[in-house]
Parts: sequence; C-alpha cells; structure tokens
Amino acid sequence: MKKKYIINNISCASCASKIEDKLRKIDFINSISIDTLNNTLEVDLESDVEMSFLEGKIKEIESQIYLKEYIQDSSNQGCDDEKEFNTKKELFSLCYLIGIFIVSVTILYFIDNIIVKNIFIGILVILYIISGREVFINAFRSIKKMDFFDENTLMVTATIAAFFIGAFEEAVAVMLFFRTGEFFQEMAVNNSKKSIKSLLQIAPNIAHLKKDSMLVDVSPKDLNINDIVLVKPGEKIPVDGVVLRGESLLDTKTLTGEPIPKEVKGGDKILGGVLNLNGVLEVKTTKLYKDSSISKIIDLVQNATSNKTKTEGFITKFARIYTPIVFFISLCIAILPPLFGLGDFSTWVYRALVVLMVSCPCALVISVPLAYFGGIGAASKNAILIKGSNYLEALSDVSNIAFDKTGTLTKGTFKITKIVPQNGFSKEEVLQYAFCAENFSNHPIALAIKEEYQNSLNSHQCDNTKFENISGMGIKATCNYKDIVAGNDKILHKFDIEHNTCNVNGSVAHIAVDKVYAGYILIADELKDDSIEAISSLHNLGVEKIIMLTGDNEFASKDIAQKLGLDEIYCNLLPEEKVEIFSKFKANSRGKSIFVGDGINDAPSIAMADVGISMGTLGSDVSKESADVLIVDDKISKIAKTLQIAKKTKTIVWQNIIFAIAIKVLFIILGSFGIASMWEAVFGDVGVALLALFNSMRILKV
Repeated sequence: MKKKYIINNISCASCASKIEDKLRKIDFINSISIDTLNNTLEVDLESDVEMSFLEGKIKEIESQIYLKEYIQDSSNQGCDDEKEFNTKKELFSLCYLIGIFIVSVTILYFIDNIIVKNIFIGILVILYIISGREVFINAFRSIKKMDFFDENTLMVTATIAAFFIGAFEEAVAVMLFFRTGEFFQEMAVNNSKKSIKSLLQIAPNIAHLKKDSMLVDVSPKDLNINDIVLVKPGEKIPVDGVVLRGESLLDTKTLTGEPIPKEVKGGDKILGGVLNLNGVLEVKTTKLYKDSSISKIIDLVQNATSNKTKTEGFITKFARIYTPIVFFISLCIAILPPLFGLGDFSTWVYRALVVLMVSCPCALVISVPLAYFGGIGAASKNAILIKGSNYLEALSDVSNIAFDKTGTLTKGTFKITKIVPQNGFSKEEVLQYAFCAENFSNHPIALAIKEEYQNSLNSHQCDNTKFENISGMGIKATCNYKDIVAGNDKILHKFDIEHNTCNVNGSVAHIAVDKVYAGYILIADELKDDSIEAISSLHNLGVEKIIMLTGDNEFASKDIAQKLGLDEIYCNLLPEEKVEIFSKFKANSRGKSIFVGDGINDAPSIAMADVGISMGTLGSDVSKESADVLIVDDKISKIAKTLQIAKKTKTIVWQNIIFAIAIKVLFIILGSFGIASMWEAVFGDVGVALLALFNSMRILKV
C-alpha cells in the first residue's frame, strides 16, 4: 500500500538519498521517494505500519526529522511564517559573526602584542564554536552512526586540523563561509518552494452553493456534480462547470498563461481556479473537485519532482563514491610525501586540508534536482503540466512526434457543410436518421450532427432501443424499429451495405437505414490557429520526423497534412492500428518519441510513447490519465515551448555537473601542489555550490 507524509527538517538532497538507501533495505518497504523541494515522503509498504514506527526508523538515520500526515489537495502544507522568521534571524546572526571576525583578523594582522593576540585568538575560537554549532551537532550524530564521510564530519575534521597547524583565521573563516553557504543554499531551496506555493495559490477556497433560495458557503471539495454555485466578481471559479446565467470576463492566465481575459456567457464551459473579473455568474458544476482541472494541476505540481531522472540517479551514486575517494586522496597527501622526505608534516597536512575542503558534492546533489524542478515550474507557468522530471529529461531528446488529427491539430468543432441524400431519401431524412444514430455519442462529428438537427427545429422523437459504438468505424443503432448505421466507409463494408460513394474529400458520416444506403453528411473541421506555426517550430528545434495518425478518411487527412507540411500520414485507422503503426514508428526513432492526442482512442498510443501528451481541455479523462504531459490551454504551439524548456533545463543541468566537477578537480590539483590555500578552497566548495544553485534558478525565467 502506498502512503504519503510531510517530512520536516530536511532540505539536503544527500540526506534524503541516505534515508532512501537505508529504508529500502527494510523488508516491508517496497519503495521510497523523498522530495526535498515539496517536503514529502512517499512510501510503498507491504503491510500497514504506524507513522510513528516509520518516523522512528528515519530518526535512527537523521534524528532531527519528523513526519506529519499529508492532507490531500492542500496547497499549504508547511509553516512559511516560521521559515521567514528563521531566515531573517540567521542573516542577522551571520552578519554579526562576520563583522566580529573581520575586526579580530584585522587586529591580529596589525598588532604584535602577544597578550592582545591571544585574546583575539580566543575570540576566534569562540566565533568558531558559535558559527559551527549546528555543524558540530550534525557531525556528532553522523559519528554515532559511523558515518565518517558526512559533509559536517569532514568540515569539523578539516577545521580542527587547521587549528592544530596554527591556521586559526582560516579555520574560523572556513566554518563561517560554510555556514554562509548553507544559509544561501537554504534560501535558494526556499525560493523554489515559494514558486510551488505561488503555483498552488490558484486553488479556490470557497464556493457559494445555491440551496433553495439561499446561498451556503462551502468548501469546493464538498460540491457535487450538477450543484448550482454563484461566483461573484473577484472570486475564483470553484470547480469545472458550465455557465447557466450571467456574462463576465475571466482571468485565465494562472491556468493557461493567456494574458487577455476570456469572455464567457450562458452555455460556455469554464475551468475551476480561473478568476471571475467583473460579472456575477451562475455555474452548474460538471465535475467533483478531485476530478476538476484545478485539483489535477495542484496534484501534478506537488508530485512532479517525485519521479527522478537518470541524471539525478547518476549524481546520487556519484556522490556516494566521490567523497570517500577525495577523503583518502587527502589522507595520502597528508601522510605519504613527508614519509618520503618531501617536506614537513605541517605543509602537507595543510595541503590535504585544502583538498578535503572540496570533498563535499553539495553543488551537484542540490543543484541538479533543483534545475529539473525549475524546468517543471517554468512549464507550469506556460500552461504545460509535466508529471515528472524524468519526462522532462526525455523531452530534451525527442526526434520523432506523432499527432492525432481531430481535437489535436484541428479545433475539433465540426460544422455540417453538405448533406448528400441517395436512393430516394431526402436531406431531412438523412439528417434525422443520423441524429437517431448519434443520439448518445459525444464524438465531435456526433455533436455537429446533433447541433444541426436541433437547429432545424425538427420535432421527430427518437426511441432508441439499441446503441452500439463500433470502435474506429461509427455507430450501430435501432431507433423507431429502424436499424441505422452511421460512420466511415469501413462500417458500410462491415455490414455489407451497397454504396456508390467511397472517396469523399473531407470528414464524412455515411448513413444507412435497414441496410439501404441513405447518403452521406460532409463535415468540416478547421486547423487550430497555431498548428502551422507549431509544426514549423518543431522542425526548427530539430525534430526529424512528424507524422499524423488518424481515423479520418484519406482526403480530409491529406488536406490537413499538406497545409501543415507533415512528413507522413496514416488515415482510416482503428485504435489498435494506431498503436501498431506508432510502435513501429517509435522503434525506428533515433531518440525519444512523442504521441500527441486527445481522445479515448489515443490513450493506448499515449501510454506507449516515451512521452505522451494530451490536451487539457479537449482531451478525454482517459487520455489525460495516460499522458505524461498536459497542455492546459490546448495550444499545439506549447509543445515546441515544452521542448525548449526541456532542452534549456538539460543544458543547465550539464553546465552544473561539468562546472562543479571541473572546479573541484582543479582545486584538488592546486591544493596538492600548494598553490591553493584554504581560503580559495572554500570557493571550491561553498562558492561552486552557490553558483550552481543560482544557475539552476535561471530556468524559472524561461
């Protein structure tokens, strides 16, 4: 069984990795994942255990950590006020300690009096103890657990050794700078957490439910489908619904990134979480809060960093072997050269301490996951929801993309342009029988037929006694004792219905009544406004091959493909045929492959893709569940934006990795030859970590 908890007092990625490694060895734990950015712990247990028992196991590893129950759909799990107060207090404390340090070192440098010097050396020792208090406590905990390669243990070892060889100022400076670095690292992580909070502020917190003639204020989570709610100006839409009465402008940029307010009136569908600007709206709810767009978005953002990338896995493994290796290198530097008569112990111990200073892999273990989180946050701000950092990594290596047509590349809003009756049927009869067949279908073509029929003011009453959806072909229905089929050319051949019209230029619904071909209805679908731009942008980003897989007929598909400049098209496909073709397409791909769709029939292909993408508004619930990425505002051009963010994130990640390793190797070499001092080594540790963190934050500006 899977459980989720809030984990407090953890912000260090290496500590999280240590806990994960130890707990995975426990028999009843199948898997565990700690997200330090969201302060959550997810664990898969073979049997139910109390939270206190699990917390006890964690405290054996990191005693300061404690767990809290995770509240589903809550966007405020932490205690920001306390964090903010501690941050200000820590900053003031740091400035005070650094000020005393600068004064003390200056006096030591300019005054030769032995008594004065000893007094200020004593002040430096006190500064060292005060500034390193947390480091000493954590080092003591690590030593108790026989963990001698913890960053705190290494820092205490290095600075105490520096005191013994007379490097008082440098020992205190290292501890002060280490504490300063920890402070800035925590600030960077907290800023990332605040970016999560800002994304989650879109959650509505109240709904005015209409009960009889009264309004009752309830939580959006307590609303049921078909409830009527009143939304006042300045309030957020509580859940997905449809406007019954009123007109207003909606600010949708928090969900879709669209800066221009959207005008809505009676009959329009609206999403939960958007801001009502000026009018009073009466809204009928169409989804429960837990199933609404806003709830899905919050859940995705909170859990997006749980799925780790291969790069993060590599860095975690690298950190485990890197620190012990550097520690033993520094030990060899301290002992071997003096034994071979190449200098005194004091000189080589100092050089070893310089090497030891750069042994902590913090720059990597913090900045790499932070960069991926930043990429997910940047995508969210652009109305793109990525379900995990592993998918963000895969998106940076996309070479092939397959698109569905209807509702993906096209608007999916069909209009009847022509009705062609045959075999003695009239246009009105063809439309009437089509309406009877499509009466219970929500397919875009069915919706167009029903809309046209209702606009014709026909008073015919349908009495459906049978309704069967034939996947990839159409509908078979019995209505008023008439057997009706409606669909593409394949359905006519399936039921051996004679017809003289097969190839029609456009989207078409063939109609047959009691095995007699009645004619066909031609339906037009328009390209989305940004489809041409989107395909062009994808080619410019290096996507090698873009194809379209559709159940529509050849003529309509070719027309769309020519307008967009697609490489290949496959039409008249059943869902299983889409899967078969996409499977071959994926197998022949040099890099990763994407499938983009919106319908139930696209769900198998979306699930099979390296990265599956679904439309957030037009997409079916099944396709959204199967997808790894949701385009909230249905703009196809956002796929190019997604790839741009993914590529930028990957660039920043590898910048951090190469920069951190290169600088640390450089300081190991310089320290070994006595060129770098402990002062410079601090930059090799704390400075590099901070630069990598700030570099990771750049992705949020995309």
